[in-house]
Amino acid sequence: MISVAEANNIIAQNIPPRKNQILPLKEASGYTTAEDIYSKYDIPNFSQSSMDGYAIRFEDKDLKLKIVGEMSAGTTEQFHLKNGTACRIFTGAPLPIGANTVIMQEKVTIEDKEYLIIQDNDLEKGTNVRDAGSDAKKNSIAISKDSYLSAAAIGYLAGIGCSEVNVYSPPSVSLILTGNELIKPGNNLDFGQVFESNSYQLESVLKQCGINTIKSFWVQDNPLEVEDTLDMALSKTDIVILVGGVSVGDYDFVIDTTEKCGVEKQFHKIKQKPGKPFYFGTKEEKLIFGLPGNPSSALTCFYLYIAPLFSTLMKRPAITSNTNAVTTSKYQKKTGLTHFLKSTFIDGKVTPLHAQESYRLQSFAEANCLMILPENSEGCEKDEVVELILLK
Repeated sequence: MISVAEANNIIAQNIPPRKNQILPLKEASGYTTAEDIYSKYDIPNFSQSSMDGYAIRFEDKDLKLKIVGEMSAGTTEQFHLKNGTACRIFTGAPLPIGANTVIMQEKVTIEDKEYLIIQDNDLEKGTNVRDAGSDAKKNSIAISKDSYLSAAAIGYLAGIGCSEVNVYSPPSVSLILTGNELIKPGNNLDFGQVFESNSYQLESVLKQCGINTIKSFWVQDNPLEVEDTLDMALSKTDIVILVGGVSVGDYDFVIDTTEKCGVEKQFHKIKQKPGKPFYFGTKEEKLIFGLPGNPSSALTCFYLYIAPLFSTLMKRPAITSNTNAVTTSKYQKKTGLTHFLKSTFIDGKVTPLHAQESYRLQSFAEANCLMILPENSEGCEKDEVVELILLK
């Protein structure tokens, strides 16, 4: 067996090159830019009013100004504002040529329906004016390479006229679930049967990681069937995740099957609990993971090793993060394995949950973190500072 740190290092050494693709802007939310994005225009491309009011020449602010004309948003015709005049203007409208300031309509008096008297002693030149190019300069970088495309970023790119973006591609993923005992939720549960839950939780967390192409296969505990399915999955997808059959029982033949399919084993078994039988292999640029069948073990291994891989490949924000917290209770363990305890983190304190067994998901459903107890530790005392992995 290898350590948790060694496992992470081996996976990091085998990460394939990133791929990228051009996506329509409306489909790019949640991706990360693979190149700098330049603005083709000054945005706004004209001096624009940010307020309903009156456009003036600042040097005329102390005069009684004759109101001439009106500018509304969407106006494409332009005119010159002469000395001693003002123009009615609305939010988003272009300023007349010569105007450089907008006075709020609440800070003026209108005399005889055609003259404007300004009542704002604090008025400054350029007030309520959005200068041309103030949001983006023509030919300048609007959004840098490796930027995450949030809703606001998508809106900003649309606002500068961008219609498509070059982003890092998510890898395609196959899930292969093994087990004669599994049945789908919604059926009647007979003696000896177990509801299949791994595909549900793993597809959910894969989508959370930004993976859109997921192929799921459910096979019996039959070596030939597993081999055929693995061969097909390797030919069609970038990453294969096998679930179940990675231990050492008579029906645990997944590791032998990967060898028959030309997969090079990088490691099998990690000094951790849960998830000790975790497997990792490679075939050219394809990555193959073997998760234990117990749902809690499978999900823990995914958070520890596979989720960070997707974050690296796609340069997306991670769905986990590390922090420290103070324990609320004592917890004992033997040395030799790193323990990852399903726990709750509230206000800087962490509490291990009941039901830490690898087959039990109820406590995992309550957990918002995993408490880390290192390989060489014998547990923790109450009020001890420990490291956590926060789950989003």
